[in-house]
Amino acid sequence: MPHLVWQKSSFSTGGEGECVELAASAPTRLHLRESDRPQTVALVAPRALAGLLQAVKEGSRPPCPR
Repeated sequence: MPHLVWQKSSFSTGGEGECVELAASAPTRLHLRESDRPQTVALVAPRALAGLLQAVKEGSRPPCPR
């Protein structure tokens, strides 16, 4: 895995073990992890993450990919 520069979510509490972190390795690759489990990383497309965040803001469920 390339060296990633992780950024904490602005909504994280700031305490250890309670942060969502995001890193980009390319314009089409985003990596997500929780700071208390840094070895577990999810790879997502920016468009998919944007759709999830929009659905969360609206209080709705995004459609499941088929």
